[in-house]
Amino acid sequence: MDGAAFSFGMGTQAKATKRKYQTSSEAPPAKRRNEALFLPTKKTCVKETQMNFKGKAQKTFSPKKYSASTSDRNQEEKPCIKTSSLFKNNPEIPELHRPVVKQVQEKVFTSDAFHELGLHPHLISTINMVLKMSSMTRVQKQSIPTLLEGRDALVRSQTGSGKTLAYCIPMVQSLQAMKSKIQRSDGPYALVLVPTRELALQSFDIVQKLLKPFTWIVPGVLMGGEKRKSEKARLRKGINILISTPGRLVDHIKSTKNIHFSRIQWLVLDEADRILDLGFEKDLTVILNAVNAECQKRQNVLLSATLTEGVAWLADISLHNPVSISVLDESHDQFNPKGTVIQEVSSPQTSDKRDSFAIPESLTQYVALVPSKLRLVTLAAFILQKCKFEKDQKTIVFFSSCELVEFHYNLFLETLLSSTGAPASGSSPSASSRLKFLRLHGNMEQEERTAVFQEFSHSKRGVLLCTDVAARGLDLPHVTWIVQYNAPSSPAEYIHRIGRTARIGCRGSSLLILAPSEAEYVNSLASHKINISEIKMEDILSVLTKDDCFKRRQWENQKSHAVGPQEIRERATVLQSVFEDYVHSSERRVSWAKKALQSFIRAYATYPRELKPIFHVRSLHLGHVAKSFGLRDAPQNLSVSAVKKRKAKLKRPDLHKRTESKHRLAEILRSEYSSGMEAGVAKVKSRAGVGRPAARRRSALPSLGLRKK
Repeated sequence: MDGAAFSFGMGTQAKATKRKYQTSSEAPPAKRRNEALFLPTKKTCVKETQMNFKGKAQKTFSPKKYSASTSDRNQEEKPCIKTSSLFKNNPEIPELHRPVVKQVQEKVFTSDAFHELGLHPHLISTINMVLKMSSMTRVQKQSIPTLLEGRDALVRSQTGSGKTLAYCIPMVQSLQAMKSKIQRSDGPYALVLVPTRELALQSFDIVQKLLKPFTWIVPGVLMGGEKRKSEKARLRKGINILISTPGRLVDHIKSTKNIHFSRIQWLVLDEADRILDLGFEKDLTVILNAVNAECQKRQNVLLSATLTEGVAWLADISLHNPVSISVLDESHDQFNPKGTVIQEVSSPQTSDKRDSFAIPESLTQYVALVPSKLRLVTLAAFILQKCKFEKDQKTIVFFSSCELVEFHYNLFLETLLSSTGAPASGSSPSASSRLKFLRLHGNMEQEERTAVFQEFSHSKRGVLLCTDVAARGLDLPHVTWIVQYNAPSSPAEYIHRIGRTARIGCRGSSLLILAPSEAEYVNSLASHKINISEIKMEDILSVLTKDDCFKRRQWENQKSHAVGPQEIRERATVLQSVFEDYVHSSERRVSWAKKALQSFIRAYATYPRELKPIFHVRSLHLGHVAKSFGLRDAPQNLSVSAVKKRKAKLKRPDLHKRTESKHRLAEILRSEYSSGMEAGVAKVKSRAGVGRPAARRRSALPSLGLRKK
């Protein structure tokens, strides 16, 4: 179907060119007429832009340098504006009828101060001077007094509400107040488990700051990607507050003799729902068994932004008579200290299907419905708007896979960054320096991941392209915008993504980009009391009129005029041409774009069953989706069925080869020794053989002249 659509588009362009020359009083030269009628349309369009990506010339992306000097060539190009390929044959954007829902909003801060809690004076001064916090958040106000009493607790609060300090402050307070002073050689007194390496580093940094007055307490971090030998040396010297990812801790439990848990007094499971989402159930069981074998009496804390059945299971096996601290409840100040939370969360009704989520008051949410062909230029225009024409903007863009992050990172780095840095763009150096791209995903080396995390944390501006590895718990300061380029697989994941902005009372905004066929997802979010406003795609693309870099040739020598929809479309087409010409400048880049497209399709096929009516792979138009990867044609054999067949071949290659060779041999013998009269019979037999048991199919082989081996 895609090939037919593309051939139809090429045929209509050829007919339009032919009609132009038939109605024109002056016939074109013979050579030019032949080029127009017999060359493929895409080659004409490539010739039109004249983009050169060889060597260092790929930095000059201004369309001014692609222009031809003669007016004849400009006249010849008018029929091939190329807006037809980008703005025609798109699905109609539906009217977004959003149900009015009352969104649950949580006020973050209270009027209560830390000095009212009876903490150590040095700890209070550290919180005020080093962390620069004086008043508590709501979750801290409820959690800290309860944890100081020594109770187990299940803490539920919105992301970005200060849950890390809610357990770190009472933990440090209790450890420094121990009668027998803690020695480094004693080993761990507190164990904190977190899902990702970045969150482990962040939690370690907070604990380190809180321990500045108490130098005898030593914190440490264990995580994948680090050298196991150096971690063993640190464990041998002694770590009193141990922060770790589950997988690496299990590795040390099995292989490191000098790790012991006999003095554990605190066990903290931070971002518990994410730990379970990442498949750490078995690792958690190993860790809990190892801790229970050496230490029965301790204080347990489980923290999560969402309550799921998995969290209920984890609370059941790790907490003893816990206090439920849920800031989302309207009666949050009147929780029952004697009641347990297990009965409240173990039933399926408390899962994401009926759950509502708290959104910070200072967070504004938007959605844009964008046809598949226009997704790439819309994302690029949004990034240019926020980072090139506005000051001090930090943006995080979420993708569904590592391949998508790598593709867009390299594409934007070589096109947007190069074009804005070119003198022809007309932008000042200060404006172009605001556009900085970073990437973060699970396939990167640990050293690079740490460097990117630290750089983006301390930067005042930039764009971080990432997967959901950065969606949980990370406190990246002053992030102003969250863009979800690929829709999340659950409302909980949506909440965690947008939770990277508007943290601890700061203001922030989020943008969700959906295809027209995915518009129903907004109603799905509304059922969880998530309210989103709409931004029109044209408003996002209109930023391209601010930059003469994307001006078409015929307007090059004209002064500014009223901006209309046609000029916005033409400039978007110029930007799309930049991406397409970069991708098609080498076979390696085309292959790289096809792999990214394949990764997108594979991820699209993994949406949960309840979202299949909205995100179904059969609703994708591969030719249109290919445009959003800079490809001019829909690649062949990229459907999900093809991906599954390829996986099946990889699993049992020998069987596949044997089957293929049998079929080939049967075809050869049939053609060599049959008179041709039995061909119809053979075909009927082969069709009838489909679905038979293997033994019965093999019994049919002698009729084809084959011997059983």
